[in-house]
Amino acid sequence: MEPDGIIESNWNEIVDSFDEMALRETLLRGIYAYGFEKPSAIQQRAILPCIKGYDVIAQAQSGTGKTATFAISILQQIDIELKGTQALVLAPTRELAQQAAVI
Repeated sequence: MEPDGIIESNWNEIVDSFDEMALRETLLRGIYAYGFEKPSAIQQRAILPCIKGYDVIAQAQSGTGKTATFAISILQQIDIELKGTQALVLAPTRELAQQAAVI
C-alpha cells in the first residue's frame, strides 16, 4: 500500500518529478516556490492525463494533493493571451471552494 492509499487507474504512466511533466518554466518555478519538491502519488498519475485532455476522476484522502493536481493541470493549459474564461472549478462545499481559491 502506498503512503497516499490505494490508487486505481487505467493510466499506466507514472511521472516521478514535476520536471518530467513538460510543464511551463514559469509554472515549475511557482510549484517549487510554493514548497512542492516531489509530486504526490495522485499528482504523479493525474496531472499528465489532465494536461493531455483526458477525462479524469480522482478520489483520494484529504491532504494528498488533489487540489494542486487540478490547479497545476489547469494552469498548464491556460493561454495567457486569451482574455476570456478558460476554466471553471466547481466544488461541493464552501470549504473546498475556499481551499481551491487559495491554491
